Amino acid sequence: MKKDKLREMSLLRKKAHATMLKKKSKVYEAFLKMEEAAYREGELGSRVKELIAVGISVVINCESCMQWHIEQAAGKGAAEKEIMEAIEVGIEMGGGPATAHARFALEVLESVDFKSEGEKRP
Repeated sequence: MKKDKLREMSLLRKKAHATMLKKKSKVYEAFLKMEEAAYREGELGSRVKELIAVGISVVINCESCMQWHIEQAAGKGAAEKEIMEAIEVGIEMGGGPATAHARFALEVLESVDFKSEGEKRP
C-alpha cells in the first residue's frame, strides 16, 4: 500500500478532529470521553484493548479504524505478530467478507515500522 493513502487518511482524521473541537460538538466531545474511558488501563491493558479494536475494525471493514487501531496498538507495544493474530481473529469472526476486509489491515501492518521482531515498544 502506498504510504500516501495512509498519510492522507491521518491528515483527514486530524482535520476532522480539529473541526469538531472548533465547532464545540457536544456529541464529539462525549465520544472522546467515551473513547478515553474505553481504552483506559483496567482489567485489560490499553494494548490489549487496541488489539481487540483491530479485530473488530476488520469485521466492520472500517479502513480508518484499522489504520488508527493498528498504529495505536503498535505504539502501545504490540508486536507485529500480535497485531497479525488480532487481524486473524477478525477474519474468523467475520467469515469470508472479513477475509477481504483484512487485506487493508495487512497493508497497514506492512507500513508500520517495528523496532525488531518481538520487541515491544515502550
